Amino acid sequence: MKVKVISVLEDNYMYLVIEESTRDAVAVDAAVPKRLLEIIRKEDVVLRAILTTHHHWDHARGNEELARLCPGLRVFGADQRIGALTDTVTHGQELTFGAIRVRCLFTPCHTSGHMCYFMWEDDSPDAPALFSGDTLFVGGCGQFFEGTAEQMYTNLTQILGALPKDTKVFCGHECTVRNLKFALKVEPENEMVKEKLAWAKQRDDEDLPTVPSTLQEEFLYNPFLRVMEEPVQRFTGQTDPVEVLRTLRTERDNFKKPKERPNPPAMLAFDWGLFSPFLEKK
Repeated sequence: MKVKVISVLEDNYMYLVIEESTRDAVAVDAAVPKRLLEIIRKEDVVLRAILTTHHHWDHARGNEELARLCPGLRVFGADQRIGALTDTVTHGQELTFGAIRVRCLFTPCHTSGHMCYFMWEDDSPDAPALFSGDTLFVGGCGQFFEGTAEQMYTNLTQILGALPKDTKVFCGHECTVRNLKFALKVEPENEMVKEKLAWAKQRDDEDLPTVPSTLQEEFLYNPFLRVMEEPVQRFTGQTDPVEVLRTLRTERDNFKKPKERPNPPAMLAFDWGLFSPFLEKK
């Protein structure tokens, strides 16, 4: 199993997971069809399926075009708002693509239908992979657009946090530097945060991705996974873990917001694909 990390849009990631013995492939969050098809041709693989974490345009906007261009393509997801959806999956459901096994993990909060995908190969020495969409980021977690702190706490502790610690985390956005700057505000004495932030800044300067991390690493520097730690509780002024998480998310939402956000008409233009010729990163 080989994972191709593909940078698209402003800071999104989509992924191509290749089953190396059959040269079949599965895409995760196929947002930019043209770029994905370029990689597919270069790798000489056949796209069999798309796994969509959630319905937001920057994760699902390529589904319809790819379904049109690739007859028989299956599109998996947990939300009927996902374009070209052919297979609705549920929590704990397992899928098989050649030697690749996939377990669907339902993590509602960022959206009410958010699904993460845990992948592995039996008898393989390679660590398993988690495609966490906008639920778990390197150093952070997703915004609570359609859910609650209680839901995110369950997602991070009982569902994703319970996976094997060597699991590689492939998230939906490149926001590691911003996340870790916030983590340093939360825990200014945390040496792991300082080291990871320095590393992430260097990667950013070189225009290189900071994914994947590992789940084991995330527990050392990601404040949203460290809600039981005394410094994190002291920062939030809370001790109940759900309230710690709720306060962290509020503080993160207000932490050095980007100076410019697309206005609603611009967002609609993106959604309709009007800017698509300009979106692919070379």
